[in-house]
Amino acid sequence: MHRTRTAAAALALALAVIPLTVPPAGAAGSADAGERPPAGPAISPAPQSVRALDGRVTITPTVTVVAGPRADGPALEVVERSLLRAGADRVVRAAEAGRGLTVYVDGAGAARTLADLGARGTDGLPAEGYALAVGGGRIALAGADATGTYYAAQSLRQLLPHRDRPGARVRATAVRDWPATPLRGVIEGFYGTPWSHAARLDQLDFYGAHKMNTYVYSPKDDPYLREKWRSPYPADRLAQLKELVDRARARHVEFSYALSPGLSVCYSSDADLKALTGKFQALWDMGVRTFAVPLDDISYTDWNCAADKQRFGSGGGAAGAAQAHLLNRVNREFIAGHRADGAQPLQMVPTEYYDVRATPYKAALKAQLDPDVLVEWTGVGVIAPVMTVAQADAARQVFGHPILTWDNYPVNDYVTNRLLLGPFSGRERGLPARLAGITANPMIQPAASKIALFTVADYAWNDRAYDARVSWTAALKELSGGSPRTERALRAFADAHYGSALNPQQSPELAAAIRDFRDTGSAARLTAALRTLQDAPGVLRATLPDRGFLDDSAPWLDATAAWGRAAGTALRMLQASRAGDEATARRLRDRLPALVETAKSYVYVDMNGKRVPVLVANGVVDTFVTDAIAEHDGKRGRS
Repeated sequence: MHRTRTAAAALALALAVIPLTVPPAGAAGSADAGERPPAGPAISPAPQSVRALDGRVTITPTVTVVAGPRADGPALEVVERSLLRAGADRVVRAAEAGRGLTVYVDGAGAARTLADLGARGTDGLPAEGYALAVGGGRIALAGADATGTYYAAQSLRQLLPHRDRPGARVRATAVRDWPATPLRGVIEGFYGTPWSHAARLDQLDFYGAHKMNTYVYSPKDDPYLREKWRSPYPADRLAQLKELVDRARARHVEFSYALSPGLSVCYSSDADLKALTGKFQALWDMGVRTFAVPLDDISYTDWNCAADKQRFGSGGGAAGAAQAHLLNRVNREFIAGHRADGAQPLQMVPTEYYDVRATPYKAALKAQLDPDVLVEWTGVGVIAPVMTVAQADAARQVFGHPILTWDNYPVNDYVTNRLLLGPFSGRERGLPARLAGITANPMIQPAASKIALFTVADYAWNDRAYDARVSWTAALKELSGGSPRTERALRAFADAHYGSALNPQQSPELAAAIRDFRDTGSAARLTAALRTLQDAPGVLRATLPDRGFLDDSAPWLDATAAWGRAAGTALRMLQASRAGDEATARRLRDRLPALVETAKSYVYVDMNGKRVPVLVANGVVDTFVTDAIAEHDGKRGRS
């Protein structure tokens, strides 16, 4: 079945009731529901159910893949690549089992093998769910739909080892899994330096690998989305969009095209409606099936044409009525006409996107906007420190529509001097089931966003099992490429850039080492932490697999090394001073002003050429240095 049709049908069904997503039939109270993963390689996002089976499976020199007649092509590619990386010399496709390890992908063979291994199949699973079993010299993958099979392949990829020769033994395992909410992904909606085309392609690969199925294309730098929304794309820009749409489809990611006409649209104009739907049609023709009309970050007290003022009047209620009028026409005259061919529900971003307060504007949308239109909402606040089930229910009530969150994390366009590398936090368990979906707004730095986005994917898929720190550690491990040394360096660097509205404690691990030094007087832990911090940028530059991360983070890497050096010097100064070695303490004290000046000298240059001094472990490492200087100078009477 075509993925977009399956997803659209599943979403339509999910939106009909609350909760929007429920466990599959038989899951609640069943023997395997909520079981934790067995020892061995971890699967991320954490599956809903994992069981250890008896025995192990050996990766043989030749592995046979038996695919069902409708098996998903991208899923088969992931399976075959994963087997080769696990040490197989050759992977062949055949109609029947081979002499070595056989992998069944969908079809009767997969169903039979799942049953033989005592694993439940796909009956009763919601859209994008899957079953996977390893044991008895066989592996079986089956999806509730093509996307489910693709996700089964991604989980198998994580279960299999990386070896350069046959013979690896894989623990027998059964997985039964499904998503907590229908839509899970990213909205590229920040202001500032835009992502490159190559970065967007790389992001789509990342989303597919982490079971995120949505990418909302809404970059603020694309003039054809905003200022020039009526104008057609030039051929070269259209070709790039086509490449993104094709890559998204290959990764089972729904490309959502978000056109923002609010700066100049005349809501009552037939010509503007034609321009808007004509733009959508051009994107439809290249394969886009999901469309959005963001009406955020505009004024609704001033009309763009006299006709709107005459027709709708004034005030927030009039603005809501005008927006509903235009969106309903788009929904009825464009979306409805394409629904049979896979069009998914229209999405919109309201002008009041950041609260649950009843207003005339929201009342107009609730009463007049077609009920199947999804409303995007940031939570309570533009950047919501917490998001609860009660808040989501209130949003659904006040808007009267299904809610898709536009979660402004880890976006950093309002703090361009910082990287936000902490996990997705402050979101209540049970929230995804109350939503149409979750989208996260990333940083200006695409590769550096992957740490936080990894944790967003974990939460959106299985919030009941989600632990922010565990997920954060798993993200660091994956991005480190399996190297413990690289992982230690990345952890130290990410800890130095941990704090945010969602994670109010900055640099928790470094701060704990500083507290330990202050409480006990022992410098061993802090010495090690500062040495790791100082060395981390060099280690990452030498060993981190994702070179884009290094490009994104360059000034912060430089500043991190410099602050590690300054703080290490301050610590040694204190040790010397406390030991009575005043000559050494004074020598180190004299070095500190230049070291701090260097640490503060690194800048991020934004798209307009503005030089922004970057921050590292702000309020932690700088405070430690300041306090150390004050202690030393206070003892010596030095000002």
